[in-house]
Amino acid sequence: MAAPPRITRRIAVAAALTCIAALTTACGSTSGSSVAPARRTTATAGNSPGTVQSSTTPTTAVSASAGLASCPTRYLGAKLGLAQGTAGSVYQVIDFTNISNVSCTLYGYPGISLAGGTPVTQIGLAATENSTTPRQLVTLAPGAVANARLQITDAHNYPASTCGPVTTTYLQIFPPNQSTPIYLRYTSTGCAKPVHLMTVNTIVSGSGGD
Repeated sequence: MAAPPRITRRIAVAAALTCIAALTTACGSTSGSSVAPARRTTATAGNSPGTVQSSTTPTTAVSASAGLASCPTRYLGAKLGLAQGTAGSVYQVIDFTNISNVSCTLYGYPGISLAGGTPVTQIGLAATENSTTPRQLVTLAPGAVANARLQITDAHNYPASTCGPVTTTYLQIFPPNQSTPIYLRYTSTGCAKPVHLMTVNTIVSGSGGD
């Protein structure tokens, strides 16, 4: 037996209300939820190996503009450049070439002295720095050249009793900030006694001539 029309309408309205409530609950649940952003994990230089730092934003590798290191002795080749004689002195240019495959820097004065004997040892005082030539940072790309000019006073300008003349066979050269020397064949007369024979200029960019 069919239900009365009034009851049928009530059932239809109740069903409709039930559907609307269900839809409202579903929509509210979706809009209220938060989706966590994807996390990107990147290694950072400041961390110890195996440690990572997480970031919630995209990251781009950026290389830090750190200063170049001083040229170690093993990166440098040295040779005698232009030499000029004047009354009582010789001016000798020393060229430094970056023989490595990375760039490095030279700053200031090389330490230079006369040397000789077996084993080779320093003879006399090291060159004094010419303070009238300001220091400058020289960047040496692979194959690039820098130079320093050395003034050597004739040892015979001094009495033998003051100088203690002795034949020398090498220039002992310490690049700036280095403790390992380079030896260049160079025959001269030095003073075994504490007489200042040499003065060196700061290193500058380029070759000093051949």
